[in-house]
Amino acid sequence: MQNSNPAAILLPIQCKMARAATGLGVRELAQAAAVAANTIARLERGEALKASTLAAIRAALEAAGVVFIAENGGGAGVRLRTPQGGAE
Repeated sequence: MQNSNPAAILLPIQCKMARAATGLGVRELAQAAAVAANTIARLERGEALKASTLAAIRAALEAAGVVFIAENGGGAGVRLRTPQGGAE
């Protein structure tokens, strides 16, 4: 991802929405992203994190089925990936 603004990699509200959608707790997401649970809490409070840390958290959420929606006039968001070949 080529972005000069590290915060644009993952917004705090996107992390919260993604965790709610997937049912992941702070500890589970932290383990999947190989970061401390406190790091997830800091992100969700809006504290600045390194771009590499944000990227790791985003990658873990994407692996859990989250698709990130850009802030393109309608506001940033998330949705769950459509299952491949499964019934809806």
